[in-house]
Amino acid sequence: MSLTWEDKEVRFDIPFTEMRLKIGEKIVDRLENIEDTKGNGGDRGRLIVTNIRVLWHSVTSPRVNLSIGFNCVVAISTKVVNSKLRGTTQALHMLTTSNRTRFEFIFTNLVPGSMRHFTSVMGVHKAYMSSKLYRELKLRGAVIHNKQLKILPLEQVFSTLHGVWNLSSDQGSLGTFIVTNVRLVWFADMNEAFNISLPYLQINSIKVRDSKFGTALVVTSSEISGSYILGFRVDPEEKLRNLFKELTSLHSIYKGNPIFGVEYKWCSNKVDEHSDKKLVEDVVEVEEPRGELSNTLAAYLADEGHAKDRPPVYSPDLGLAIESVKDGFTLQKLWEVIPS
Repeated sequence: MSLTWEDKEVRFDIPFTEMRLKIGEKIVDRLENIEDTKGNGGDRGRLIVTNIRVLWHSVTSPRVNLSIGFNCVVAISTKVVNSKLRGTTQALHMLTTSNRTRFEFIFTNLVPGSMRHFTSVMGVHKAYMSSKLYRELKLRGAVIHNKQLKILPLEQVFSTLHGVWNLSSDQGSLGTFIVTNVRLVWFADMNEAFNISLPYLQINSIKVRDSKFGTALVVTSSEISGSYILGFRVDPEEKLRNLFKELTSLHSIYKGNPIFGVEYKWCSNKVDEHSDKKLVEDVVEVEEPRGELSNTLAAYLADEGHAKDRPPVYSPDLGLAIESVKDGFTLQKLWEVIPS
């Protein structure tokens, strides 16, 4: 159920099983005749945009593929590049970071006169970045205003309980507990900025245990969200048991149909209801040895040999602080895909 790596990593030449869509993952757009200009120049491929990542695979050899999680994307834009199949043309440029390594990707639409310009990729990325509360634990966030929850677009509030103790400190803090279809939220009555928003996506377990404060509701968050152990006391105990049943039920329902919160409507391209199935049909699983992975990575490295970030310096051209440029390079050269 939980997102483990799909939206948070860049992977190359993944097996067929990892190309399959996760539960809750939906296809937003499909672009045919797309060249992976930097890594597989001269090879026609298919670009598939989902609500959490971008997939690309070669049409002639589907085992040659890419999976780019939207959480990895640092910058995204369109540029003029030189394609082996099409010459000088408009292309999508993506700068990413994954596992402390920076990669860049250039995708070129090989259809003459195409006006698509990868609008859907940039639109879905923007929707992904603006909907993190659906997928990430948030401490002391701006989720409450005047004692009211700021409700997300796809969110429904099921119950609000007052007089719930947060047991994170020795004294405990009295506050309000809110249960919705995508998360649980608690905030302190004396200070609404002292709060927590925990999506079901990041919950590992929900239990009722004995504590030094008496019987308590204990919620454990996933390892990727920090492995927090959150304790709440609700009086009377019957009320606590009802809350436990409600959260357990909603968490179970969410597992079967997770809501990632990434909503983007692409009207110019019709992706039919059988898109998920078609994706699986089009990509044929071919198990072949992949011993050239290191060479594959090298083609996409944005800064080969980059061990750690260089110290920041002020750039008068950009008017802001940037990482100092690598020796032998200039800021102008870094922005040029085709050397002048």
